[in-house]
Amino acid sequence: MHPPQHIYGIDFSGAQDAGKKIWIAEGVVKTDLLLIEDCFMARDLQGSGNELDICLLALKDFIKENQDAAFGLDFPFGLSYVLVKQESWKEFIIAFPNLYDGPDHFRQTSFSNAGNRELKRKTDEEAETPFSPYNLRIFKQTYYGISEILHPLIQNNHACVLPMQKPAPKKPWIIEICPASTLQSLKLYHLQYKGRTDQHRHNRWEILQEIVRIGPIHIDQPEICRKIIEDTGGDALDSVIAAMATFRALKNNVPPPKEWRDFWNIEGYVYV
Repeated sequence: MHPPQHIYGIDFSGAQDAGKKIWIAEGVVKTDLLLIEDCFMARDLQGSGNELDICLLALKDFIKENQDAAFGLDFPFGLSYVLVKQESWKEFIIAFPNLYDGPDHFRQTSFSNAGNRELKRKTDEEAETPFSPYNLRIFKQTYYGISEILHPLIQNNHACVLPMQKPAPKKPWIIEICPASTLQSLKLYHLQYKGRTDQHRHNRWEILQEIVRIGPIHIDQPEICRKIIEDTGGDALDSVIAAMATFRALKNNVPPPKEWRDFWNIEGYVYV
């Protein structure tokens, strides 16, 4: 089965104003490169807005409707196997909304069940992701990403999530990515790019130039480059990195190690 030729990189957020925090980079495969055709906030999706609940509903519908596309999302798709009682990743995703009363309960329960430790998944260790899925900085991303995006899509059989599920035609393909891990693999993680100073702006420009060269990514619209570089939060740039990681994962078609199957079949898997 040929992988989708349309690719979206999504820099996710669980903030109350998620509509202006979530950025989406849209790309199309042109032989051996990915042409970035747009980069925009999630509030610009049909039926969306700045508010978290409205934005996530619109994003879920957007993924569902793009049946011939692949999506790379940057929130954890699971927890350490130590904390999962279900026998498979899919069962965990289906059960997830009934396990917790909200994001705070999710974090407190996970932390308590882990013996007051922040456990990482096997894939977090291998991909060198910065945080445990229920770390204070990303627990809302994990909670809302699983409960509002993955859960309804998987429960209603509207998408396939790789590698835990087999790719299927006429369904969007979804993979977990991590911009920080991708930058680490490219030896660009040391460049601090989230901020308002001239140095931060210069670093965003430098990273963009490198991923265009290495990706290979192509952006032929100056306005898109300007938006990416001028976004002080670095979220626009993260969405392009997410698109690049998704493109590379599908292009290289490197499966996760078989010896890790007992881990990623429960915990999920990060494509770098």
